[in-house]
Amino acid sequence: MQRRDFIALLGGVLSWPSLAHAQQKAMAVVGSLSLASPPVNLAQMLRNPFNQGMSEMGFVYGQNTTCECRWADFHYDRLPALAADLVSRKVDLIFTSGGLPSALAAKNATSTIPIVFTGVGDPVGDGLVASLARPGGNVTGFSNLTGPLDPKRLELICELVPQAMVIALLVNPDNLALGEPYIMSMQEAARVKGVQLPVLKARTEGEVDMAFASLGQLQAGGIIVSSDRFLSSRSEQLVALASRYAIPTIFEWRQFAVAGGLISYGIDFTVLDRQAGIYAGRILKGERPADLPVQQPTKFELVVNLKTAKALGLTVPLSILARADEVIE
Repeated sequence: MQRRDFIALLGGVLSWPSLAHAQQKAMAVVGSLSLASPPVNLAQMLRNPFNQGMSEMGFVYGQNTTCECRWADFHYDRLPALAADLVSRKVDLIFTSGGLPSALAAKNATSTIPIVFTGVGDPVGDGLVASLARPGGNVTGFSNLTGPLDPKRLELICELVPQAMVIALLVNPDNLALGEPYIMSMQEAARVKGVQLPVLKARTEGEVDMAFASLGQLQAGGIIVSSDRFLSSRSEQLVALASRYAIPTIFEWRQFAVAGGLISYGIDFTVLDRQAGIYAGRILKGERPADLPVQQPTKFELVVNLKTAKALGLTVPLSILARADEVIE
């Protein structure tokens, strides 16, 4: 199957405003609004955790469920138009991935179609829901607790390189969740730790290269890669740059440590996406988003790559090794 044909095929999988509506249709149609790029093939899409969660609720792709999938290819500015297109196609439910920008684009596009989001750090503070326990309106989903986790990553990198006086922070300036309030909170956390925290901004592959090239001039002893889907998609590039510049780097996703990154600390998004699929199935069966509480992760993964630590000349403290969920040797 050609990529163009595959993407066209994806435009027909997921949508459901109410149980009565869904029962009148041969297929439930779910709108998928993603910041990312399309999967390589149909099999990869069918294996994704969201579809697995849907299947657990009795909604199987190609049998009684279809999808209108929209991909922003990591261009944040495309999300509002893509969300509006899904609404115009009268999908039954919208699932958003990619954090706050995707969720806000969907919420701004409709107040009636149910929305299930993943990866939003502060859904109440960002105006998506009235409260975690009683979201109200047409939106619910799963938080990734970005706010509390990034200061923890700062703490971990400071433990790894206690002599460092400068720790850089890499952010995507297009990500609304990484705006001034986030940066101010991170710089306050750095002040408490007694380190400087220069902010490096990158929204393209070339800007990521330039950010790492500037670390020497900044005399940075380490760098934090912030929680962002574009940056997360650049795992090979970021790990290679961290190795080239011999800079201790902490990431959000386990995949970075597995690929050769020094350390990662974050949540398992596959669990959240599967739970989002279950929520979507419950809504399609008649439950209201307003009554489904926004859930927060309860498990966090700390992964340490000892091979990379040795290459960097670092001794990983026992305090970190004792807490690690996985140690790569």
